[in-house]
Amino acid sequence: MKKLGKYSIGLGDRFGHQGHAQLKAVIEAGKKDIDITPVWNKSNREHMIIGTYPSDVRKEADTVTRAAGFKMPYFVDADHINLETVDKFLGSSDFFTIDVASYIGKRADDSEIKSFLETSGKFTGKLDVPGIKKAVKCSGNQLGTIAEKYLYAAKKAGEIFRKIEGSKGTGNFITEVSMDEVAIPQTPVELFFILKMLGDEGVPLQTIAPKFSGRFNKGVDYAGDPMKFAAEFEEDLMIIALAVTEFGLPDNLKISVHSGSDKFAIYPHIGSLLKKHGKGVHLKTAGTTWLEEIIGLAEAGGQGLDFAKEVYNKSLEKIEELCAPYADVIDIDRKALPAA
Repeated sequence: MKKLGKYSIGLGDRFGHQGHAQLKAVIEAGKKDIDITPVWNKSNREHMIIGTYPSDVRKEADTVTRAAGFKMPYFVDADHINLETVDKFLGSSDFFTIDVASYIGKRADDSEIKSFLETSGKFTGKLDVPGIKKAVKCSGNQLGTIAEKYLYAAKKAGEIFRKIEGSKGTGNFITEVSMDEVAIPQTPVELFFILKMLGDEGVPLQTIAPKFSGRFNKGVDYAGDPMKFAAEFEEDLMIIALAVTEFGLPDNLKISVHSGSDKFAIYPHIGSLLKKHGKGVHLKTAGTTWLEEIIGLAEAGGQGLDFAKEVYNKSLEKIEELCAPYADVIDIDRKALPAA
């Protein structure tokens, strides 16, 4: 069975030219006795915008690891896939991030909700979560609301997982479930029962990406209260530990933080909490490094600046088209944008 390491990093690479440098960073960490599993990730929306294919990501990962003589495990992630997009990734990927955000809020069948409530009733009242000092409670009404909001999404995750398993075979890929690109964060209680739902569906997820408070916009630092994030992150660590025991989930199940890159305000909190509790993490970065390169070209002046202006002008013409798929992870004040 393929198993993700304690520490793993999702390497976004929009144009497929940075794999060598990314792997070099992973190798340097290894020299300091920090083993990190590299996972090259690219979503369907990014392939559609750039005109690339999942096979291109597999080719990059295989090429750079071979050239570096890298002998440790590595993976290629079909990032943010759903039922409509999973097929094109089946041949190239061995890590699948099942995105259920679009299914949240849709109602499962009454019989399915009834069955879930019957098997979950023992968890109502006070939920004893080791490591969380404050009382974690869930009433029967609250449980019903959680079922109505999330059960359909969990059922869809199970459907997508079984489709992947039917193609790849049992134990031949890593499963992540993501629900981060939504407006409202999941509470610890919601996360606990979401994990039960996924366990009931037989989804052996090794990472889960919840929504945290604050904004995780692409390519810029975290916007929010880092201390509030830290409190949520720590509670989720404890909830996951309990869920693994209660629901028979993989013992290496860990949080996936979809950083969008450059979240330096919260990295110290993540690091200290992982050390405190002896846990691992999957840190997923975006393919936005190329924007830093555009900045460098602009600051260089001359032809570099001319090229940056050309990229900007063409992007401005397609602003609606380019922004639409990223609505939940960008925050652009269009009045502040310079005219072409």
